[in-house]
Order: sequence, then structure tokens, then C-alpha cells
Amino acid sequence: MHLKRHSVISGFLLLTVLGSTSASYADELPAPIQALADQGLEIHGQFEAPGGLRGYGASVQGQEMAIYLTPDGEHAVMGTLMDSEGNDLTEAQLAEHVRAPLEAQTWQLLSESHWIQDGDVDAPRVIYTFTDANCPYCRQFWQETRPWVDAGEVQLRHIMVGILAPDSPGKAAAILGADDPAATLHAHESGQEEIEASAQPREIEEQVYANNQLFEELGLYATPTSVFQRGTENGNVRIERIQGMPSDERMIDMMGSEAP
Repeated sequence: MHLKRHSVISGFLLLTVLGSTSASYADELPAPIQALADQGLEIHGQFEAPGGLRGYGASVQGQEMAIYLTPDGEHAVMGTLMDSEGNDLTEAQLAEHVRAPLEAQTWQLLSESHWIQDGDVDAPRVIYTFTDANCPYCRQFWQETRPWVDAGEVQLRHIMVGILAPDSPGKAAAILGADDPAATLHAHESGQEEIEASAQPREIEEQVYANNQLFEELGLYATPTSVFQRGTENGNVRIERIQGMPSDERMIDMMGSEAP
């Protein structure tokens, strides 16, 4: 986007820092930016900005924001940078310097959670889905995804959680602790055999607890919630999530194609 010579800042917080603050990062941050980091903001990266400003992408508790350092290096403004025609100069920077790294971090957390493989391990499309054994929509989702999974086009990774009913944690633990978790989940979701809650080793119960924690930390509220990657027109990879049972249109969007 072409930058106009005259820009205005729509900000909601102005900080003036007197003195210096030691940085806790490999590259020392300017004092106003370090002060915000000390207050709990996570600084993700620096970007160029017009008018002699320096931009920083940041987030706190999942809320993304841009910080602009004034040319004197002594003040920081948080908000949206607009040019003289009212164009938003911040949105694209947030997408590159905040959302992209946060989404990469989320994808990594999903990969490190406690999930059950459903489908060909070499399937080209990976979808993480939070599954509660007491969730009828999880069972419907499992059934409706069979064409893509059975064709080897999609692999689902079921992150077992226990949130819907008092016995949900015990059922999740019973599936994760089974001799063959994938076969046990298959039997349960297909209706062949209902899983019963049962006591499991502490390690398995802690896996369910960790999955529940991840569900809450991501701000989710419904099962199934499915997370998948999507390529953008500019070649970047973004992630999307669908909470609840997806519509037919969104199902095709998530699976990447019509049903085989």
C-alpha cells in the first residue's frame, strides 16, 4: 500500500518513560517497549512504519495490538495507524507480525497435546478436533468425515477432553488409556461399543486435564471444535477453527474438497 506523507495515529494509551529499563530479550528493546513487556505484553516482532515511527507487534491474553515508538525513542502509542485517506496501515502488520506467530504457536501446542490418530498417518491434510465422548455432535462429525478419512485424504487428530458431563473426564481417560485408543474411539463413535468411565493411571488422567486446560486457554466453548491450516493468496499459511458441528459448506472447506 502506498503511504501518504501525512498520517495520524488513533491511539488509546500513551506512555512516557523516563530512564532506562533492561531488556529481557536477545535484542534490547527501547525503554517504552520494554516497559510494556514488563507489564505483561508479549512482543512478537518489529516492522517499518511511516513518519519516523517504529512499529512493534504485540499481544496480551490473545488480544493483538500494534505499538508505535516515536522518533525520539521515549514514547510509545498503542493503536491503529491511519493515513490521510483513512486507510488502515496496521491491519496487515498485525497479520504478519502477531497473528502468524501466534497461530504457529497454537499449531505447535495442538501437535504436542494428547490426541488419537484417526486415518492415514500420511494423509496430506491434518485436522485437530476436540472430542468429548459424551458429545453427540462429535459422533456426528466423526461419521460425516468418514469419506475423506477412509480415502486417505484427511487425518483427524482427536484431542480427547472431558467437559460436558461429570463422567466425561473418565470416559476420555478410558479411551486414551485403552490398549488400542484408535480402535476404542472408533468403536465408541461408530456406536459399536459405548465406552464407560474408568479409573486410569495418573499419567493418563493428567493427559485429559492438560487437554482440558488447552481447550480453555484457547478460549473454546463447544465440541467438536476443529482446527485446520489454510494457504492464503500471498503464500502464507494460516489456521482456522470451527466450533461446533460444521455446515455442509464449511465441512467441504475444512476437508479441502468435496467428499470422495
